[in-house]
Amino acid sequence: MTAELQELKQYLENKRNDCVLSADIQFGELTVDVAPAQIYDFVEFLKVDPRCKFSSLVDITAVDYPERIKRFDIIYHCLSMYQNRRIRLRVSLRDRDMIASIVDIHPSANWFEREVFDMFGIMFTGHPDLRRILTDYGFRGHPLRKDFPTSGYSEVRYDEVEKRVVYEPVNLVQEYRKFDFMSPWEGADYILPEEGGDK
Repeated sequence: MTAELQELKQYLENKRNDCVLSADIQFGELTVDVAPAQIYDFVEFLKVDPRCKFSSLVDITAVDYPERIKRFDIIYHCLSMYQNRRIRLRVSLRDRDMIASIVDIHPSANWFEREVFDMFGIMFTGHPDLRRILTDYGFRGHPLRKDFPTSGYSEVRYDEVEKRVVYEPVNLVQEYRKFDFMSPWEGADYILPEEGGDK
């Protein structure tokens, strides 16, 4: 299998050196770094080229590296059922960079790209319906960015007086919580801290 991947790696580097920045085989998988401006052409090439035939898009996701200049890696996982191979494409983007949508090539990219937009705030140009898919329409921020606060910005609750759902700024009752993991139901012979007393 490694020899086949090595052959595919060499083929892609030679045939599409305008798109491939680098390629690497690790853990029996081929990862190709692609120039952001060339992702549409490269995905289309992988789908139609007879030696590749990566006809299925399995997933699109992203990873946030806030300490880097090119903060985001967008990851595409493709499958060739004809060749029984998988390939991973990686594109690095700065915070406000946009990338071309591949919905025209793989219709399944529609919801994948919407999810990446919703969770990371990455814009896909040419997407037919780029809007939130996992969070509410009024949601502020992008939850999978590393700088997103774990408590979020607002909380949602049902108000009995107004008979509707209301959004309010997050109001933490206490700054830090103390958890007591000791349990009297596990048969331990001890006195709980709040009960006091000596053993």
